[in-house]
Amino acid sequence: MPRFAEELRQRRHGYWLVHLRTVPRPAPAPGACGKIGAVMTVASQPPELAGIVARLRAAGCVFAEDEAGLLVEAAGTPAELAAMVDRRIAGHPLEQVLGWAEFAGLRILLEPGVFVPRRRTELLVREAAAVAPPGALVVDLCCGSGAIGAALLATGDRIELHAVDIDPAAVRCARRNIAAAGGGQVYPGDLYAPLPTTLQGQVDVVVANVPYVPTEAIDTLPPEAREHEPPLALDGGPDGLEVLRRVTTQAARWLAPGGHLFVETSSGQVGQAVDAFERGGLVPRVARSAELGATVVAGRRPV
Repeated sequence: MPRFAEELRQRRHGYWLVHLRTVPRPAPAPGACGKIGAVMTVASQPPELAGIVARLRAAGCVFAEDEAGLLVEAAGTPAELAAMVDRRIAGHPLEQVLGWAEFAGLRILLEPGVFVPRRRTELLVREAAAVAPPGALVVDLCCGSGAIGAALLATGDRIELHAVDIDPAAVRCARRNIAAAGGGQVYPGDLYAPLPTTLQGQVDVVVANVPYVPTEAIDTLPPEAREHEPPLALDGGPDGLEVLRRVTTQAARWLAPGGHLFVETSSGQVGQAVDAFERGGLVPRVARSAELGATVVAGRRPV
């Protein structure tokens, strides 16, 4: 590890600590490079770090100082650090370069090409955790890296978790993250298809971070997403709700009476999503968080 690694910041509670000074983390500009970090100055930087910062800033990274620090901490050798910096400058998501993403207070392991969990999805976790009874049977569809399932396992009430994703790389990541958080079953496959049929009518909570970007809008996403995350994790079909409708159509078959389905969507899709929940026999409600910029549609199977 380079000698200046110990001089780097540590992240605590949404702030970065720098020489005993705390500086609030501002939101990045739309399309800006970097999802983790804060704008701040460090009185003196070792030459090695300063060079990395300069390269990242030239590539358009708004939070270059903080990204440089994270990359240095993650690298085991100078050669590994150089390769990581090159990948970041080439436009790979910072979290994929680091090999982890922060989500709901957890470090979620990632492989290249796996969907990066967004902070806004923490609303889905909060809503599901609020209704899940101790020992709940939970199904996580489109689980990606397993971030939602891992976060629910970490809430403290022992749950029985079954997670599904169609992407083999995501399944590998989910198995590692869910095992680290307490354990559960992770299946490769399409939505409910690989689940044991014995779960039908027994599930307390289904969570689904489905893809909800309309197909024609994919080209407007930041390059980090459209070039380095799987299209199946982003593309929700012509109106963005194709997968959501497939989830809601079958949900009542799997939910126990009084069970809940939670799906993340965009604020502009709420009306159509609510309609889909109602057609699926669920009683809908909508949860929003201005802080997270998140919208979740929930549905309860009537008792």
